[in-house]
Amino acid sequence: MKIRIEKAQCVGNARCHAVAEKLYVLDDDGYISSEGFAVAPEDELLARRGARACPERIITVIEEEG
Repeated sequence: MKIRIEKAQCVGNARCHAVAEKLYVLDDDGYISSEGFAVAPEDELLARRGARACPERIITVIEEEG
Protein backbone atom coordinates (compact mmCIF):
# COMPACT_ATOMS: atom_id res chain seq x y z
CA MET A 1 0.00 0.00 0.00
CA LYS A 2 1.08 3.57 -0.64
CA ILE A 3 0.01 6.96 0.56
CA ARG A 4 -0.27 9.93 -1.79
CA ILE A 5 -0.49 13.43 -0.32
CA GLU A 6 -1.53 16.64 -2.08
CA LYS A 7 1.10 18.54 -0.11
CA ALA A 8 0.31 21.96 -1.60
CA GLN A 9 -3.24 21.73 -0.24
CA CYS A 10 -2.17 21.02 3.36
CA VAL A 11 -3.47 23.69 5.74
CA GLY A 12 -1.58 22.44 8.78
CA ASN A 13 -4.31 20.90 10.92
CA ALA A 14 -1.83 18.09 11.73
CA ARG A 15 -4.58 15.60 12.51
CA CYS A 16 -2.82 12.96 10.43
CA HIS A 17 0.29 13.50 12.54
CA ALA A 18 -1.70 13.34 15.78
CA VAL A 19 -3.05 9.92 14.78
CA ALA A 20 0.10 8.48 13.17
CA GLU A 21 3.10 10.57 14.17
CA LYS A 22 5.72 8.19 12.82
CA LEU A 23 4.12 8.07 9.35
CA TYR A 24 2.90 11.61 8.82
CA VAL A 25 5.92 13.78 9.54
CA LEU A 26 5.53 17.55 9.69
CA ASP A 27 7.96 20.23 8.54
CA ASP A 28 9.18 23.05 10.77
CA ASP A 29 6.07 25.10 9.95
CA GLY A 30 3.63 22.33 10.93
CA TYR A 31 2.66 21.18 7.44
CA ILE A 32 3.01 17.69 6.04
CA SER A 33 6.56 17.20 4.81
CA SER A 34 6.01 14.46 2.21
CA GLU A 35 4.10 13.97 -1.02
CA GLY A 36 3.70 10.32 -0.22
CA PHE A 37 5.34 7.15 0.93
CA ALA A 38 5.17 3.36 0.86
CA VAL A 39 3.60 1.77 3.92
CA ALA A 40 4.99 -1.31 5.64
CA PRO A 41 2.34 -4.02 6.12
CA GLU A 42 2.40 -3.61 9.89
CA ASP A 43 1.62 0.13 9.55
CA GLU A 44 -1.31 -0.10 7.12
CA LEU A 45 -4.05 0.36 9.70
CA LEU A 46 -2.26 3.34 11.22
CA ALA A 47 -1.75 4.89 7.77
CA ARG A 48 -5.46 4.52 6.96
CA ARG A 49 -6.43 6.13 10.26
CA GLY A 50 -4.12 9.06 9.58
CA ALA A 51 -5.57 9.51 6.11
CA ARG A 52 -9.14 9.48 7.46
CA ALA A 53 -8.20 12.07 10.07
CA CYS A 54 -7.40 14.71 7.42
CA PRO A 55 -10.34 17.15 7.22
CA GLU A 56 -9.22 18.40 3.80
CA ARG A 57 -9.10 14.84 2.39
CA ILE A 58 -5.75 15.46 0.71
CA ILE A 59 -4.37 12.05 1.70
CA THR A 60 -5.15 9.12 -0.60
CA VAL A 61 -4.61 5.45 0.23
CA ILE A 62 -3.47 3.47 -2.80
CA GLU A 63 -3.95 -0.26 -2.46
CA GLU A 64 -1.40 -2.33 -4.31
CA GLU A 65 -2.57 -5.41 -6.16
CA GLY A 66 -0.53 -8.49 -5.81
